[in-house]
Amino acid sequence: MKTRGALLWEPGTRSGWSVEEIELDPPKAHEALIKLAASGVCHSDDHLDTGDIPLPWSPVLGGHEGAGIVEEVGPGVTAVKPGDHVVLSFLPSCGRCRMCVKGKSNMCELGAGVLAGVAPDGTHRVHARGQGVGCMSYLGTFAPYVVAPLDAVVPIPEEMPLDKAALIGCGVPTGWGSSVYAAEIELGDTVVVVGTGGVGMNALQGARHKGARHVVAVDPAPFKREKAVEFGATHVAKDYEEAGQIVEGLTNGQGADRVIITVGVVTGDLMNPAQEMTRRGGTMVLTGAAPVLQRDVPFDLFTFAMSGKRLQGSLYGTTTSRTDVPLLADLYLRGELKLDELITRTYTLDDINQAFRDMHDGKNVRGVIIYD
Repeated sequence: MKTRGALLWEPGTRSGWSVEEIELDPPKAHEALIKLAASGVCHSDDHLDTGDIPLPWSPVLGGHEGAGIVEEVGPGVTAVKPGDHVVLSFLPSCGRCRMCVKGKSNMCELGAGVLAGVAPDGTHRVHARGQGVGCMSYLGTFAPYVVAPLDAVVPIPEEMPLDKAALIGCGVPTGWGSSVYAAEIELGDTVVVVGTGGVGMNALQGARHKGARHVVAVDPAPFKREKAVEFGATHVAKDYEEAGQIVEGLTNGQGADRVIITVGVVTGDLMNPAQEMTRRGGTMVLTGAAPVLQRDVPFDLFTFAMSGKRLQGSLYGTTTSRTDVPLLADLYLRGELKLDELITRTYTLDDINQAFRDMHDGKNVRGVIIYD
């Protein structure tokens, strides 16, 4: 079928997205064709444009956060059927590899290929200008139709609004799980969340769900600090210095139990101030993506070791998509998870470059592309 999609022809050059005609192949075995209702505009796609995540191939069809309705399935597919409502997980879960069997499906072996530029079988499903197109995370949700591997397709209840459901394919579980799973927040903890965009706001929600007593949101944007209170922050700060003063007062100088870093682009200078705010025996969680070539990190290793602190990386919030995506949908339907409030602005596909400009300008918690 022919449709339209947003492509990067020169990744890493900040040239922006080109919305143009693409051709989509029908689904093969273990695949489904999804008609999308919406796609989130996530900072991870912007990393491809800026070069923070370098790609040795092009073009790429962006987008990895989406939800929609199954329109067609490949030969022999029975796990989903046309008409099913689904969320697309930006990391697939095969359910068979060592990490999946151990309950760590966010580390599924299939995830190693999400930036390989081809489908899991090594071929292309999308074509443009007479050549194959690689899809972000095997998906490419910056198009109204997606041919997705079943390992990335998670059924959800039909009563779940699809424009809100799109967000639980990436940003919501990444932030929420960073608090609930990676940080292992305990009842009564003091928690600091650094960066309150589409991921950090959900880290605030996760901290609230786990019973944190104090939740300090750190963000330079006044708009996001104001919104952070809505998502569970008890205190807000514009920078590390102000946050440190707040934490010192809340903890009698002991420091925060958990510090979760969810900024859009992690740089080395962000790490040691986070450590200085973490109490002895406390935990730092690094969720935000750093430039791939980031190597210089000034860090007080002596204090870190001697105070028994832990630095925990968190991919996809350490969640399990097969169980946590339906769980998050259920929490939303029960009124216990805020999703409507995450969507600051909606866009058409043709407005995608404006959506990323708004993201850079700190105007959005999450921008969402809506399809007809």
